[in-house]
Amino acid sequence: MTVEDAGSWQWTRDEYEYCPLRIDGGTSRSAAAVMLSVRAEFTGWELAHVLRYPDGSRRVTLRRRRSPGPSPAPALCL
Repeated sequence: MTVEDAGSWQWTRDEYEYCPLRIDGGTSRSAAAVMLSVRAEFTGWELAHVLRYPDGSRRVTLRRRRSPGPSPAPALCL
């Protein structure tokens, strides 16, 4: 299973922070679901959007509520 950071965090004016990911086409739907569930359970991210490409890869956007205080490093979204 390969997951790539699809870009840096995107900050908006709302109360959420976003983390874009890309999951390769060789990753099964169930494996991707397990990976995203674990990420949600232990780091507080939730699924905001999924876009599936013809080659089977997926662009996933995770989000979580912003926390007060200093922002964590972008690498922590993975």
